[in-house]
Amino acid sequence: MITEIYRDAWGIPHLRAGSAGALARAQGQVTARDRAWQLEVERHRAQGTSAAFLGTEALAWDRFARQARLDDTAGRCFTALERRDPQTADWVRAYVDGVNEGLAGADAPEFARVGLEPGRWEPWTPLAVWLATHILFAGFPAKLWREEVVRHLGADAVRLFATDGPGTSGSNGWLVGGERTTTGAAIIAGDPHRFIEDPGVYQQIHLSCPEFDVVGLAVPGVPGIAHFGHTGTVAWAITNAMADYQDLYRERLRRTGAGVEALGPDGVWRRAARHTETVRVAGEAPVEVEVIETDRGPLIAGGPEGLDDGTPLAISLRHPPRVTEDLGFGALLPLLRARTVGDVDQALDQWAEPVNVVQAADTAGGLLHRVAGRVPLRSEANRTRLVPAWEPGHDWRGRHDAPRAGLTDGVAVMANQRGPAAPLGVEFAATHRADRITALLTEKDRWSSADMPVIHMDTRLASAVPLLDHLEALDGLTPEAAALRDTLLRWDRHMDADSTDAALYAAVRGAVVRRLAAHPAFAALTSPPAYPEVFLPWLALVPRIGFALEHLLRAEELYGIDRAEIVRAAVEEVASGDLPGTWGDTHRLFAWRALTDTSDEGPGLSGDHDCVLCTSAVPGWTDVSARGPAARYVWDLARREDSYWVVPFGASGVPGSPHHRDQLPLWLRGDLVPVVTDWALLKKETDV
Repeated sequence: MITEIYRDAWGIPHLRAGSAGALARAQGQVTARDRAWQLEVERHRAQGTSAAFLGTEALAWDRFARQARLDDTAGRCFTALERRDPQTADWVRAYVDGVNEGLAGADAPEFARVGLEPGRWEPWTPLAVWLATHILFAGFPAKLWREEVVRHLGADAVRLFATDGPGTSGSNGWLVGGERTTTGAAIIAGDPHRFIEDPGVYQQIHLSCPEFDVVGLAVPGVPGIAHFGHTGTVAWAITNAMADYQDLYRERLRRTGAGVEALGPDGVWRRAARHTETVRVAGEAPVEVEVIETDRGPLIAGGPEGLDDGTPLAISLRHPPRVTEDLGFGALLPLLRARTVGDVDQALDQWAEPVNVVQAADTAGGLLHRVAGRVPLRSEANRTRLVPAWEPGHDWRGRHDAPRAGLTDGVAVMANQRGPAAPLGVEFAATHRADRITALLTEKDRWSSADMPVIHMDTRLASAVPLLDHLEALDGLTPEAAALRDTLLRWDRHMDADSTDAALYAAVRGAVVRRLAAHPAFAALTSPPAYPEVFLPWLALVPRIGFALEHLLRAEELYGIDRAEIVRAAVEEVASGDLPGTWGDTHRLFAWRALTDTSDEGPGLSGDHDCVLCTSAVPGWTDVSARGPAARYVWDLARREDSYWVVPFGASGVPGSPHHRDQLPLWLRGDLVPVVTDWALLKKETDV
């Protein structure tokens, strides 16, 4: 059978081939045509070579990618995959062959802009892209933050700042059983929260061959459909489990004539692997990077001489793919072939990273709600802070069993809160999004797939309560401040783009955050040690206070800080200045692009960090949102054609294409695109 490529009205690719391998090759070709620049940026980021054409702004990431040995780990995982699962390895090779064929004719304008020619993908490059995309998902840099908090404020302070904070990932997901739907069949809906990128981090695609027929959201550069898919008889979706599965070790190192040695838990100094690599930087001199790996893992901060500021510290990273040589790619083909939740369940037993909560349902009424991924068994200390590599008791002892859960009143809701993954994590998201989704689902006895955007777009901000309580208790305000307080107390607590009240609340909140961050009690946290730049978002005080504000305002005592006076001063500050317009005037979308056009100001947004419509600003720092729903989906198990999806921009990553940004207006409004699987309704593009 000739491989056929079709498109629907939104430019979404629909591929049909005679075998899984031919289909993988076609997926690689089409992805390279639609996303050539994106694919090459991701390949270079995984290799630590992106600064060669992006300049100094990419150097910090390249340094981390080299030191963490991302590409080398991917290579090892692929070699192991060839040994353990040669069929999947061949399938990945077919995808890479397609990518290379597609890149050969790529003419994306960005290449000419930076003087870059598309390079060649290796068989392990999809694994490297996957690893580079997800290495920070578990937020191991948060352990550096906890070290600083404990050192300066004591162990009890860690709980005050416990929140998902400046995380890189999150999601909403809800499963509605058949007894609660209009059709009697289950519905799965939600939206993954990631940094909004242009082109998008998810690719809508339809893959069909004699073995399977699946629609879903693919990760460009990775074959198949991993996170969100619908085969016609079974559908699945994920949220971040917020599990902790990466450890940081303090290392004791010494240089010798032969290289570098590290002190192990048995008291023996052992030679560490060491070499240097050269990172090319556009417009600048090359940078030498020392790469050191101990028995625990590669060093990602410091070295034998300590950090750059002289702090005597060297930190190694231990994470499952480096230890087990398995990125979980063995789950990808079985997921595509799945027909029942039992098939999905069995496939997910091979899942490795990132650790997810999975919800699945099938047309026979089967339901699944479980955690998937590899979380090592080790000491409690490993899970929370840096541990000394030279002391015993911090080794890994197998892996956790995958927790499972059921439905309550016919629904299951996950929004990164403590749920089935609670035994596997340390910090989770506040329950506001999950509680709100659950409450909204109780408002109707029966739900249809077309009803779901009401939930996707909900903007109620439950985390506003502590600040509003402080406002209500104030007296003796100036007339202007009293009027502002009264306005906020009447506010409906919805962060709508056209709301002036939401803008006023955000202005007061930001002023409170900045004043708390400037208090002498937190002065020691304003200047952390000289950790690598890539970790600084986890160490910045203002965002940490902004995301933990409700805990800090509710704490019984906060290091002698007079919070009432902080709130009073913030209200007076806002009231005495130029009052803001609407929330959407400042709460605007900022999409990450490898080549940023600073003149391209994004549209105004509804929502906020703790809303179901999670468009995250950073309170006290900026109202701009760089993170939000990277896609929305509704999987209907009664009839796949009644499913819906949307992405922030469009199916094409080529600027100027009619499908580059044609879904943006829908995404902003909360509208969704119908899923099309009838080949008669599609337009044939070509045979390959």
